[in-house]
Amino acid sequence: MHQRNHSAARRWHLTVCGAVVGAATFLLPSHGVLAQTPAARPAQPPRITVVGPGPSNTISDVPGLKVGQYSRFGEGYRSGTTVIRTEKGATAGYSQMGGAPGTKETDLLKPGGQVREVQAIMLSGGSAFGLDAATGVMRWMEEHNFGVPVAGGVVPIVPAAILMDLGRGGDFKKRPDADFGYKATEAATSEPVKIGREGAGMGAGWGLGSASVKLSNGYTVGAIVGLNPAGSPVDPKTCLPYGMLLELGNEFHLVQPSAQECAAAATGRGGPNDGSDNAVTNTTIAVVATDAPLEDLEAERMAVIANDGLARAIRPIHGIGDGDTVFGMATTSPSHNLTNAELGAIFNAAADVLGRAVVHAVISSKQVGNSRVGYCQQYPSACVLRVGK
Repeated sequence: MHQRNHSAARRWHLTVCGAVVGAATFLLPSHGVLAQTPAARPAQPPRITVVGPGPSNTISDVPGLKVGQYSRFGEGYRSGTTVIRTEKGATAGYSQMGGAPGTKETDLLKPGGQVREVQAIMLSGGSAFGLDAATGVMRWMEEHNFGVPVAGGVVPIVPAAILMDLGRGGDFKKRPDADFGYKATEAATSEPVKIGREGAGMGAGWGLGSASVKLSNGYTVGAIVGLNPAGSPVDPKTCLPYGMLLELGNEFHLVQPSAQECAAAATGRGGPNDGSDNAVTNTTIAVVATDAPLEDLEAERMAVIANDGLARAIRPIHGIGDGDTVFGMATTSPSHNLTNAELGAIFNAAADVLGRAVVHAVISSKQVGNSRVGYCQQYPSACVLRVGK
């Protein structure tokens, strides 16, 4: 009985003091007990970081995209249309968070449907009337055989969104039609996007902006925005754009404006005079795009998170009178093998790049006709470093 108890105690000592985790063990000479070798940890993938803006710092830096614009100013017109056209189709999704949207073909973008790709996305002025411009985009695409193949031809898939700029040129009925969409599509190029009073930004409160970013995993993310919010993109406390915190390098070339200029501009609702007291301004419409191989659900998630970029750069945002809509596009066929870390980096980049595009719209804004004075006209001391830019 004593021997059996001694053996049992020895086995208990070895079990507790030399517990084995994994297959490899060794004997500690000083204590005579079994011990565990350290288990090898799996290698961590490299952290995905921001390299910097793309070569043009516009959405044109995303491979597989072309951007075309058509604008009219004068004779009662002050409006325009912007078309983001693909070479081979793009996986797409969208996020709509305003209370007064004007959109076309967005239901097709809901994940799980028959159509998984778009041939183009259109952003336009003209309020709901401006959706007519999408017909011209479709006509050009059909003529060039871009679309979903069906018996007898192709059906181009062209989701669209509009902003409110009616009457700003003096004539309520002078607004974009199918001819605007056709000419914008025909003019599409991979050259850097012209921003400011161009395309959908011609009649927008703050104009058109764009930006891009290159990630360390090789993917590019870009954004383009027609900036026409009911809120303001300018902080009334500093008179600098809210989105300044998103700046890469010194891309905005802004400095703190003088106290005198800031005080003089502090009129109107929400701080600096953003035109919202004297002009109808609502709806910010945008596209974020990447060459990463996203699935349709992932393209939608990119658009949803990119809407946070608007919230970082405009206050208030997504109001009952705003039609804020963001489209997400991926120009590479889905690979189904992106990690959560890669997706997170791409989505966060989309939010930041859209916020930066908002700032570029603000600092490129200028007075056209009876439009509001542009940012650098209102705050010249903030823009002293932007001479010649």
